[in-house]
Amino acid sequence: MAKINHLDNSLKLEGKRILLRVDFNVPLNNGSITESSRIEKVLPTINFLIKKNAKIIIISHIGRPKGKIVSSLTLNPIAKKLSNLIGKEVLFLNETIGNSVVKKTQSISNGDILLLENLRFFKEEELNEESFAKELSKLADIYINEAFSCSHREHASVSNITNFIKSFAGIELIKEIKSITMLTNGAKKPVACIIGGSKISSKIGILNNLIRKMENIIIVGAMANNFIKNKGYNIGKSIFEKNKETLIENIINLAKENNCNLMIP
Repeated sequence: MAKINHLDNSLKLEGKRILLRVDFNVPLNNGSITESSRIEKVLPTINFLIKKNAKIIIISHIGRPKGKIVSSLTLNPIAKKLSNLIGKEVLFLNETIGNSVVKKTQSISNGDILLLENLRFFKEEELNEESFAKELSKLADIYINEAFSCSHREHASVSNITNFIKSFAGIELIKEIKSITMLTNGAKKPVACIIGGSKISSKIGILNNLIRKMENIIIVGAMANNFIKNKGYNIGKSIFEKNKETLIENIINLAKENNCNLMIP
């Protein structure tokens, strides 16, 4: 993620179009949201922008449609849930980029919220393509990154976009960074870190760094299945990342070398 400025109360945002990148990748069951903490977490930032009379354009992804339109992965249910949580109508547009989208972002009133369709319906998003980042930058005057959980990825909406628009780190993103800095540099030992997710390969850099600084690392979620399987246990139909045996062994060896207790379920 490129270096960006902090969002603070001194910024004059009235009438400005704000492109707010969030992570609304929530679990869905037949179109219904089964857990909404990722949506709730970004409410303080949205309320901050409403009070500032900004025009709020929200972009996010959900699931892994792999650059194709998948009707079950539309963000429309998110708009409805966000409307209920914030007590204000959230407009939904089943488009993401293009002239018609730009016109829509310009026509909404100050304090309005517009949620655009799934970023990952475009393969260019995960490829971090410059052309897609440029198209996204046309949607607003200012970009705010509030998607901490995605910011390790070189995707167009979190990486390349900052080259084309004035960019800021969101309120919650800064809180997350401060927490990590405290844990890795100033926490009173012993320290334990819980880390999860579905893919080891996307967390390898974080894991290798934490192993050198933590006494205990607890692996949870689908990521833990790889370690359980590596120990010879049957994980049935549980999700795991294939062909990562060498990677797992390297992590285990690094933990031993650094006296880090690697714990799995």
